[in-house]
Amino acid sequence: MNSFKVSRRTLLQGSASVAALGALTAGRAFAAGEVVVGIVYVGPRDDFGWNQAHAVAAKALKGVAGVKVVEEENVPETVAVSKTMESMINLD
Repeated sequence: MNSFKVSRRTLLQGSASVAALGALTAGRAFAAGEVVVGIVYVGPRDDFGWNQAHAVAAKALKGVAGVKVVEEENVPETVAVSKTMESMINLD
């Protein structure tokens, strides 16, 4: 019998892709203007890890019509995060 195996990483990547696609297409239908996406990095964007993966995704989002990306890097995991998020919200 041929079994179909999917790794956890592949499943999570696929789920994230479907969720992002759904959010972008559904959001576009209801958005009166452009959609603003805020991304907070806990370190530099080019750390060859988690932050860089998000920076690559942010770069791809910048190419989507009607999407504005706001980024802030080197934000410590303290109350600075909430202040950064508040400032991103107020930019909109």
